[in-house]
Amino acid sequence: MARITSIEIEDVRFPTSLTADGSDAMNKDGDYSAAYVVLRTDGVAADGSPLAGFGLTFTTGRGNDIVALAARQQAEQLIGQDVEEMAADMGGVYRFLTSDAQMRWLGPEKGVVHLSLSAVMNAAWDLAGRLAGKPVWRLLADMTPEQLVDVADLRYLSDALTRDEAIELLRAKESGKAARIAELEATGYPCYTTSAGWLGYSDEKLRRLCQEAIDEGYNHIKLKVGANLADDIRRCTIAREVIGPDRVLMIDANQVWDVDQAIEWTNALAPFDLLWIEEPTSPDDVLGHAAIKRGVAPIGVATGEHCHNRVMFKQFMQAGALDFCQLDAGRLASLNEIVAVLLLAAKFDVPVCPHAGGVGLCEMVQHVSMLDFVAVSGTREGRVTEFVDHLHEHFTDPCIVTNAAYSLPRLPGYSTQMHPASVAEYRFPEGSYWRERHAAAAASANLAAAV
Repeated sequence: MARITSIEIEDVRFPTSLTADGSDAMNKDGDYSAAYVVLRTDGVAADGSPLAGFGLTFTTGRGNDIVALAARQQAEQLIGQDVEEMAADMGGVYRFLTSDAQMRWLGPEKGVVHLSLSAVMNAAWDLAGRLAGKPVWRLLADMTPEQLVDVADLRYLSDALTRDEAIELLRAKESGKAARIAELEATGYPCYTTSAGWLGYSDEKLRRLCQEAIDEGYNHIKLKVGANLADDIRRCTIAREVIGPDRVLMIDANQVWDVDQAIEWTNALAPFDLLWIEEPTSPDDVLGHAAIKRGVAPIGVATGEHCHNRVMFKQFMQAGALDFCQLDAGRLASLNEIVAVLLLAAKFDVPVCPHAGGVGLCEMVQHVSMLDFVAVSGTREGRVTEFVDHLHEHFTDPCIVTNAAYSLPRLPGYSTQMHPASVAEYRFPEGSYWRERHAAAAASANLAAAV
């Protein structure tokens, strides 16, 4: 009988600001970071290795330490828990952690304590997958409709989706599961690239990376926009010249516009034949998104990476305010809330195209999209999942993308374990990289003072 014996919480930061990777109109100099959680046990995994669970949530640098501190408060509550009992009732584990009234007061279900809960529950799900010897997508897909609904957090959703409706949605997709898994094994899950379109890249780099994306088989490419309209027109022109008229172009404003400005700016870029405008305004403004959706049609509106919780997604869908649901595996409170949003999207017939612009997110969202196709929506039509080609080398089970499609994850867990050497190097501020960087900065400052 394995129990959780200890936890490790790390503040891991990668210096992506040095190369403008991840740069957009809102986040010009972010360092991709992870509040990283390890749940150690006294048990043994199916492959004979020490049984542990690894999870994370994504931030962009400063403040990652605050998320890590909150994760410690939450993860400590799991010490001593029986792992088999946890894995048999992951909905119960989620409810146990969210019932802490003192931590809940700091949210509730938003902000730092929701990000940290995501990291802890992601580690718990990774642990459950490793115990079962299954990748997490398969662990969930193998559940009965009733079991999967028991995983989902359906609180506050009954005016839009009842438990009985959710079970019926899942039952309707039961018969085709095996065929859809075989389809994923053969072709993978389609993805788009944002790696070509970061706002801080030069025109030359944009042109080169767009061509490389085409050469790698991508049919969907996304550009960051929103800082300067003339620059956006020039950059969209370059992208269209390279990718041609038949491939799909999307744009992402990262929340920088007011509603009227979003409509005006998006329509100015409409000649470039855009599939969607992503995060055109405040991520909290449901009615603003609805107005933008009316004002820029037939261009679609995509949002969700900053939606705090499933209730916001419910409101977006009830208001008809989005065309593409971009849930985030580190923003929502792990798979318990993600499954609820997948069910809502299936009810409202909204394509789910998960956000993955951040460290570890691609590793997680591949499981989400596979689960959605196999067990929830039953379709890949109108769906494409984000991929960014950054930092995968730091994971022991990195996602694999071939011909612009995620390959089916096969190893047990949630693909969220980092290499110990990567953690040791990029742990902030005492990791070897940051110690050397701070020492170099101090030496430079001393030299400047001496001159």
